[in-house]
Amino acid sequence: MRDSLLKPLSDGVFALYDPSGLHVGHFKWVNGQWKFKAVGYGPAGQVMPGHGPLTDRHNACFDRLDEATIRARFFEE
Repeated sequence: MRDSLLKPLSDGVFALYDPSGLHVGHFKWVNGQWKFKAVGYGPAGQVMPGHGPLTDRHNACFDRLDEATIRARFFEE
């Protein structure tokens, strides 16, 4: 069984990890939909909003958080 890619952080915020375990962003509940916010890390480990391996999917919207759909759309396994 695969590990979950989504980890709840608070009401309305979930962290997203890629299949290798790298933190790649967050889903935030905004105006009635889940909006993806990409995150990358700089050379000194600083958080870089809107960057990282899923930059091209920054601001992608979902009506619900379905891990199978997210896995297929973001990671094409």
